[in-house]
Amino acid sequence: MTSLHSQSKKAIKNSGSNGDSGSQSSRNNNGQSVKFARRTSSGRYVSLSRDDLDMSGELSGDYMNYTVHIPPTPDNQPMDDTSVAVKAEEQYVSNSLFTGGFNSVTRAHLMDKVIDSEVSHPQMTGARGSACAMPACDGKVMKDERGADIMPCECRFKICRDCYMDAQKETGLCPGCKEPYKIGDYDDEVPNFSSGALSLPTPDMNSKMDRRMSVLQPNKSLLMRSQTSDFDHNRWLFETQGTYGYGNAFWQKDDIYDDERDEALHDGMVETMDKPWRPLSRKIPIPSGVISPYRLFVLIRLIALGFFLSWRISHPNEDAIWLWAMSIVCEVWFAFSWILDQIPKLCPVNRSTDLEILREKFDMPSPSNPTGRSDLPGVDLFVSTADPEKEPPLVTANTILSILAVDYPIEKLACYVSDDGGTLLTFEAMAEAASFADLWVPFCRKHDIEPRNPESYFSIKGDPTKNKSRSDFVKDRRKIKREYDEFKVRINGLPDSIRRRSDAFNAREEMKMLKHVRETGGDVSLEPIKIPKATWMADGTHWPGAWSVASVDHAKGDHAGILQVMLKPPSCDPLMGCTEDKIIDFTDVDIRLPLFVYVSREKRPGYDHNKKAGAMNALVRASAILSNGPFILNLDCDHYIYNCKAIKEGMCFMMDRGGENICYIQFPQRFEGIDPSDRYANNNTVFFDGNMRALDGVQGPVYVGTGCMFRRFALYGFDPPQPDKILQRAADSEAHVLNPNDFDPNLDVNLLPKRFGNSTMLAESIPVAELQGRPLADHPMVKYGRPPGALRVPREPLDPSSVAEAVSVISCWYEDKTEWGDRVGWIYGSVTEDVVTGYRMHNRGWHSVYCITKRDAFRGSAPINLTDRLHQVLRWATGSVEIFFSRNNALLSTRKLKFLQKLAYLNVGIYPFTSLFLIVYCFLPALSLFSGQFIVQTLNATFLVYLLLITICLIMLAILEVKWAGIGLEEWWRNEQFWLISGTSAHLAAVVQGLLKVIAGIEISFTLTSKSAGEDNEDIYADLYLVKWTSLMIPPIVIALVNIIAIVVAFSRTIYSAVPQWSKFIGGAFFSFWVLAHLYPFAKGLMGRRGKTPTIVFVWSGLIAITLSLLWVAISPPKANSGQVGGGGAGFQFP
Repeated sequence: MTSLHSQSKKAIKNSGSNGDSGSQSSRNNNGQSVKFARRTSSGRYVSLSRDDLDMSGELSGDYMNYTVHIPPTPDNQPMDDTSVAVKAEEQYVSNSLFTGGFNSVTRAHLMDKVIDSEVSHPQMTGARGSACAMPACDGKVMKDERGADIMPCECRFKICRDCYMDAQKETGLCPGCKEPYKIGDYDDEVPNFSSGALSLPTPDMNSKMDRRMSVLQPNKSLLMRSQTSDFDHNRWLFETQGTYGYGNAFWQKDDIYDDERDEALHDGMVETMDKPWRPLSRKIPIPSGVISPYRLFVLIRLIALGFFLSWRISHPNEDAIWLWAMSIVCEVWFAFSWILDQIPKLCPVNRSTDLEILREKFDMPSPSNPTGRSDLPGVDLFVSTADPEKEPPLVTANTILSILAVDYPIEKLACYVSDDGGTLLTFEAMAEAASFADLWVPFCRKHDIEPRNPESYFSIKGDPTKNKSRSDFVKDRRKIKREYDEFKVRINGLPDSIRRRSDAFNAREEMKMLKHVRETGGDVSLEPIKIPKATWMADGTHWPGAWSVASVDHAKGDHAGILQVMLKPPSCDPLMGCTEDKIIDFTDVDIRLPLFVYVSREKRPGYDHNKKAGAMNALVRASAILSNGPFILNLDCDHYIYNCKAIKEGMCFMMDRGGENICYIQFPQRFEGIDPSDRYANNNTVFFDGNMRALDGVQGPVYVGTGCMFRRFALYGFDPPQPDKILQRAADSEAHVLNPNDFDPNLDVNLLPKRFGNSTMLAESIPVAELQGRPLADHPMVKYGRPPGALRVPREPLDPSSVAEAVSVISCWYEDKTEWGDRVGWIYGSVTEDVVTGYRMHNRGWHSVYCITKRDAFRGSAPINLTDRLHQVLRWATGSVEIFFSRNNALLSTRKLKFLQKLAYLNVGIYPFTSLFLIVYCFLPALSLFSGQFIVQTLNATFLVYLLLITICLIMLAILEVKWAGIGLEEWWRNEQFWLISGTSAHLAAVVQGLLKVIAGIEISFTLTSKSAGEDNEDIYADLYLVKWTSLMIPPIVIALVNIIAIVVAFSRTIYSAVPQWSKFIGGAFFSFWVLAHLYPFAKGLMGRRGKTPTIVFVWSGLIAITLSLLWVAISPPKANSGQVGGGGAGFQFP
């Protein structure tokens, strides 16, 4: 039986029902309903009303649950925008776990504690002050940014958030001194002007979204006049009596501070207009001494291939027409494939950025910006994870720590982690990471640490004191290393801790149930006690997500949506640490942390959740409501920020002239833990440093799934802006308000729910994100931009209605009958959703940019095991086959896609089909040795000249490509080797699976690539030697064995022949060895280490080779009088 004291914390007003939320849903047309509940000791949620305070004794009954809905009547309006009220709402949001979903009410569950360890940072969930002084109240006093108690009355009476709001609604008197609260007179912290920081008024929350949408209001459009040199700011200010505001070009004056702020922004505009314009980025062409010969050899080889294939077709081998026909078909396809791959590489470029100019434009103090508050746009960072067993929580936690410590204005950052598994293990690991960030992030800022992933940083071999100037660095590093070791112990011990905690609570529940049965006279022996094996949180309540033992509403594919603000938004101005706060002296170090949110979207049986693409789209919608950063950077859980300035590097392109046409910035993928020889071409440098750099000179690189910074507006499915048309429409209207249909004339405002869903807040955030993402209009050369200073106003605090709306948009039903996944967001329907998403943007006319930084922007892990690597390539290739058979085929593209870009995307969909011809061609040398025939009738001079010319061109192209791409010859050779290995294994399987899906409708399922280490912890390359059998290994094994047997058979026949013809044998054997040389890494992978090769490998290999050899002898038995075998001439070459 559950009991709850009547003095428990009261229910508050339903903020989600306020009119300012503007949220609409299919199940509640009157607004988003939020249920505030109290967690009981049994894990059930009890929602209490204000009347419960007057009750005495204990509440009886196992479960109480009712919702308090208070309509926004004249006597129940939102609080005035005072510092205490805003902090109260925001702290309640950050200390509550929001859950909801289909046909369920959104609940905000107040968390007593999130993790077992102590929480110290005031921004983090679970950070509380001292006890409330109200009689019989178990609440905690609110905290400010430094963790000090907030006491809203001069008498310093300690009161919790709920009691404070009740006192305001009832009498307005302080319970301590019985005097009225002085709204607006009390400031919870004396401003510190020593650093030059000036406090700015907080925006009015009652009209938050209205002011966001008030973009333009003057008689003549500001948007148009700001792009020309005749812009008269004094006249504009006089006519409109307006000022700039957060996320807008304009809003009406609200308070007495607007005049000063308006003058400052006006001065800033004049200052920037007077300065000479300097670009933030530059395009550096490849030296003509390299690119011109490269293009020449491409032309020569193209012509030589044409003449060679023409000669081959006109000179068939009459003695072996079947061998000649197979070779001709393969060679024609190879030539076509080479053209698709080579032609888009004709225009490679390099790029550079200037971070100093970016700093001068956006972050430098000036007369108009004395505090140096940043004018950079906001960035939302997405991290996705799904399975804590294959994606260890420690890896994800380290990635989160590197994000929280990135060098970018803290108030402009927001980090979202998507837990698609909905597991408590990931939730508590993220909470531990947020707690450890309290020490790690200021430590990185104090000593300029790189990289800011603690695991990678402490693993660096070398002198850690290099380039460190502070005398206390060694002491601080020793302390933080000890703290990190304890942090790892806590993370690695979470699975056992959660299991033991859940077992204990489940045992308690069983004892309660057993006691109840006995008290009611039941027979325990006849009816065994059965209770669900729940997973319990640290505060003794049920975890709303997936349980370790799956149950209804608590399985990986069946659980409610969960949203937890782990770290609430930071203050707008720097918050310097002090000596007494932490174990490390953080004096003069900014100790603020970015906004950090845990999200697990709702999953229900019967819904297609669309794997990673669906999870990313859920984050797009939730982040649009909570932070609405105009740019989104997505990372895999094992890809961390290696260069803390990487975001600024990308922002140099977005904020430069013409940046409004850039849909995303793709960074190259770099990997750690790869074996020194890079046996299976895991680094993929030929693609990332060659192909991607070349596409950057056309319309931009393809999107490769991680390390990419998107323009949010482009993700919404809009075309690139057309400044002339938009500015003209703005000039034609006296009071123009930018709406989504201004960017898409075919989009009816009334049909916004059809495209984006029923959330009004989401729809209203779209033009705000578009405006904030524009370049700075600081010079007449920038034709489409935003006024300087528009993004310096602080971000609005979070409120319960916004978080409740965010929970609503991550529900499983939200995307029904919308264009999410079809036109908006990440595109569904392919296992390679990344390539399709990038293709759709390029097809609408957007451009992308490839950003290669001097210091790697991001680093991650890659599978070095042969089987894992083949399965990874199989997934990519299968996605390409799906693209080829879908409407995303580049053959169906629009005219907005450039020709060379079209060839590149066409090659993406076609390259797996090369495996069909490659496998046949790899058998040709063996067939030549077995049959004594060759692909040509005779080895005449013409054939040899063509062969020599094509080979020389291939070698020269490789050397020149290595030169302009900046890669090594060994890396190029490894890429060639793995191209043949994957082409004869994974690509072939991908074609088969793709055809099965298209023809028979058989769906393809893939498992996650494991990020865990090998069994041998002493060897970081232990996974390299693990041999795990897979059917993908059969084709390469057969090719290698058949070629080896053919060499042996031909050699034996040549030795025992009456007239040995060694020239023919050597020619055929040479090209068989060429095939075997490409398969050498594959053979090493099969051998493993210390004789650990599975027996199945030898059994399958022997059986297949013997079967094929006997089949050949049966089809073409040797002649009795034949004493020789022609080895064939030169018969194997890759065009």
